[in-house]
Amino acid sequence: MNILPEGRRPRRLLTLTAVAASLALMTSACGGGGSDSDDGVVELRYSWWGSDDRHSTLQQVIDVFEAQNSDIRIVADYTDWGSYWDKLATSTAAGDAPDIMMQEERYLREYGDRGALADLSEFGDHLDLSKVDPLVAESGDLDDKTYGIASGVNAYAVMADPKAFEAAGVEMPDDSTWSWEDYVALSAEITEASGGDIVGTQSMSYNESGFQIFARQHGENLYNEDGTLGFSEDTLAAWFEITKELLDEGGQPSASESVEIEAGGPDQSVLSTNAGAMAHFWTNQLGGITEASGSDIELLRYPGETTGERTGMYFKPAMFYAVSAGSEHPEEAARFVDFMLNSNEAAELILSDLGLPANVDVRAQILSSLPPADERSAVFLSEVEGTIVDGNPPPPIGAGQVVEITKRVTDSMAFGDLTPQEAAEQWMSEVEAATGSQ
Repeated sequence: MNILPEGRRPRRLLTLTAVAASLALMTSACGGGGSDSDDGVVELRYSWWGSDDRHSTLQQVIDVFEAQNSDIRIVADYTDWGSYWDKLATSTAAGDAPDIMMQEERYLREYGDRGALADLSEFGDHLDLSKVDPLVAESGDLDDKTYGIASGVNAYAVMADPKAFEAAGVEMPDDSTWSWEDYVALSAEITEASGGDIVGTQSMSYNESGFQIFARQHGENLYNEDGTLGFSEDTLAAWFEITKELLDEGGQPSASESVEIEAGGPDQSVLSTNAGAMAHFWTNQLGGITEASGSDIELLRYPGETTGERTGMYFKPAMFYAVSAGSEHPEEAARFVDFMLNSNEAAELILSDLGLPANVDVRAQILSSLPPADERSAVFLSEVEGTIVDGNPPPPIGAGQVVEITKRVTDSMAFGDLTPQEAAEQWMSEVEAATGSQ
């Protein structure tokens, strides 16, 4: 988101049919992950995805929580992103869902609509939601129920390497006023001025989050509240047309080069490899890309923020804390979510790994502890916050398949097999089929 919030492509996504079939079994399943141990301590299972560093950090957080809550024991249950959703669907269908789990916006409706998640608004005595950033406070709400609470916030933005601009002899843009025409022209200018040694920008069409900003700038949205597509075919065609112009004018790598770059993830981006001046990523990826590139990468607002019908940038929940509807100890689970969300001790360990904290007071508390790149992200988010109009509804069931649809259609267009208009038609047709919104 991504275009995952962490910039990782899932190695394998569950098909809509497989997920639906697994989750359908939940209506006849009972029980949950929690249990009572022989010593009278309530045992809860907490499931998440991530890297080894995240696993180590969250175990430290669990240790602190258990030291403060002697009546609760947290059992860590973690895996990589590629395996997480298969495992979660299987355990949920078997009536053995983890008591506390990470959720991602593409799957929240999948689990919420099928009764797999508890309504967190019912745990007011154990879970304080009053300090959650208003821009993401309702991002986990469906049908007046709160199925997820944002762990933290990210924004999708343009990252730029000042050293690359300097090497090409091109000035950095004024991101408070630049248009999409400026973005295309600037990208082509960098490539030309550097003799091709530095490409202007990386392909932006692989991530539907960028288009979501573009659609919002046009007064539309990626999805409506009911899960249907919220934009016109002409708007999507105009988005693909920008990529075609970048390809035609040399502002981005060729189609074949873009395929290789995309497959390599953030570590092989044109910024990380010092081969380009700009790329589109989530703000919480700034630290990794800065480290890989050896440059102080800067964050820029999206082009068109001041030239469209409205601003399009938004705060995205990095991920959600959720509680299983089948947990035998939902109140204790809510206490752990409260700790993760509202505790300074937890935040000082997690920092920005789960996004900059959704609790605005906690976010302010840890700013001085953040690494330089993450501190720049925090400053950037504070600068754009006043320009953000609203958030987005959770994506429809089946939205997990949009990642691969976007990738496939983008490649077809880049290689000349589809025109931008045809690409828009095919993308909309396939996404409507995947999400059942035809």
